[in-house]
Amino acid sequence: MKKITARFYRSASGNQPVRDWLYSLNPVDMKIIGTEVKTVEFGWPIGMPLVRKIKRDLWEVRCHVSNGIARVLFTVIGNEMVLLHGIIKKSQKIPLGDLETTQQRLKEVQGNA
Repeated sequence: MKKITARFYRSASGNQPVRDWLYSLNPVDMKIIGTEVKTVEFGWPIGMPLVRKIKRDLWEVRCHVSNGIARVLFTVIGNEMVLLHGIIKKSQKIPLGDLETTQQRLKEVQGNA
């Protein structure tokens, strides 16, 4: 049974940037990421190596894909896992612009919770 349910962040204009990002990937990578998100849904809370806490109310799902390591940044509100941002990381640190985007979306969803 699912412990939390994943949903995509939706902007005020109705866009779902994480869903769009996922669909831009090749089908194999998309399936890997989907499977790992599903693992989190059924096993929450989960720690390393799959899930790493970034800061208060913010975690990342780490997935090995064809061209690096995909990161899906998310928060948990009630029993929902809100997928805020997705990137393929080449280095250890999350690029500052991606972190800022994620934190802005986090503020939005917490304000609407």
